[in-house]
Amino acid sequence: MAKQNNVFKDAFNRCVKLLEQTASLPSEPELGAALGVSRTTVRAILTRLEDVGLLAWEKRRKIVLRKPVPADYFPTEETDSLSEIIERSFMRRILAGGAQPGMQINELELAREIGIGTTSVREFLIRFSRFGLIEKRPNSHWVLKGFTSEFALELTEVREMFELRSAAAFAHLPEDHPAWRELDAIEAVHHEILADIEARYPDFSELDERFHLLVHRASKNRFIVDFYDVIAIVFHYHYQWNKTNARARNARALEEHLAYIAALRSRDAAGIETACRQHLKSARETLLQSIN
Repeated sequence: MAKQNNVFKDAFNRCVKLLEQTASLPSEPELGAALGVSRTTVRAILTRLEDVGLLAWEKRRKIVLRKPVPADYFPTEETDSLSEIIERSFMRRILAGGAQPGMQINELELAREIGIGTTSVREFLIRFSRFGLIEKRPNSHWVLKGFTSEFALELTEVREMFELRSAAAFAHLPEDHPAWRELDAIEAVHHEILADIEARYPDFSELDERFHLLVHRASKNRFIVDFYDVIAIVFHYHYQWNKTNARARNARALEEHLAYIAALRSRDAAGIETACRQHLKSARETLLQSIN
């Protein structure tokens, strides 16, 4: 069910994007081919377009009634790939459990939580285990392992190389790229959290993951994006694990993000590198303090 909903929402958003550029839509088979989905999914998309007042659908005639607005799209986090959905659920589970070494992760429980089969969950865990942070045990159980400061330092070095490259690539995205719209939404959440920092500072961890993953995706390099799995787990569960000065630390990181976002918008290479390096330096210090 999760995978089916995800496919539908992703295809729906791409179809809405088409409506920004045309006054009508092609036949169902042509639309299915363009979106890479079945006719059943195409019909579900057309039905929703009609329900929200974007389209008049009368057999073969599909007339666009109005231009789409941001509210017509499903949120980006609801259109991620199945792998990304599993990653998010996995992160939430270990964060909720305090991310302590020795914590157990059960394939079946995680699959039920997401609403998918255990095979997809197992494939994700096997892929993630190559980083040495989780270990397989009998009866579909996995165990979260601890790691050293040396491991963390090696990780931050690679992160900096990848993110600097990704941030530079982000600045070259075209004006109409969806990443800019997502960046606007992320920036707005930063301001909302800062406005109520006393109550909402714990929300930073998930927002941090969302922001940096957006930057990494700009690289269009599957290895960089894939490597972000381990980056997110290590950095973000330590935000939760070490709660010393968490409010002040997260407030500072939010301000650094806003400076980073402003630099990305400026498309100034030097400014982007400076903002990126400054934020990653703070993140490295926070990580090392939490381990020591």
